[in-house]
Parts: sequence; C-alpha cells; structure tokens
Amino acid sequence: MIAIARACRREIEELPQLIREDLADAIARLEQGLSLAMPLSRPMPSVGRGVHELRLRDPSGSYRIFYAMGGQNRIVVLHAFKKKSEQTPFRVIELVRRRIKEALI
Repeated sequence: MIAIARACRREIEELPQLIREDLADAIARLEQGLSLAMPLSRPMPSVGRGVHELRLRDPSGSYRIFYAMGGQNRIVVLHAFKKKSEQTPFRVIELVRRRIKEALI
C-alpha cells in the first residue's frame, strides 16, 4: 500500500515528467516487494527509522524523494525536492521528520 503525505502531493506534481515516471517505477518495484539499493535509493537512518532517499536525475538536475517503509508493506512518500547543494539541508530533514509524525509511521 502506498500513501503520499498530503503536502507532498503538490511537490510531486511540480517535478518534471521524467522524474515522476521514474518515481512511479520505483514505487511499483517497492510495492512488488523488491528492495531498492544504491545508486537509486539509500537508507537515511539519521532522518528516521525506515526512511530512505530516492536519488533521481534528469537533464534539468538531481531530485530527491524521501519515503518511509512502514509495517504491513506500507510505503509513505514524505517529501520531494530538487537537490541544489551537496548536503541535504537541515530544514529538509526536519520537514521529513515532521511528516513522519503526521503520517504515524
């Protein structure tokens, strides 16, 4: 089962078409029970338990989508953004942590 944090829906709609297609493909693989690994996805335990970061790229740049794996094969998409710096900004990490609490993962 997949869920998208309410505030994240608009973020996803603003992503380029190619990135949205790659996101849909990655989510479909997760729903099939497959695990994603680097370079496509990496665990982010410093952000939260079960949180991962999808690492997608197209000609316009690099994009990151945070998602969490919950119980009963639940996948929650938490935040999507265009990466503009080497390190993930602290404000993004805090936003994802807040959305985890809202999603009750």
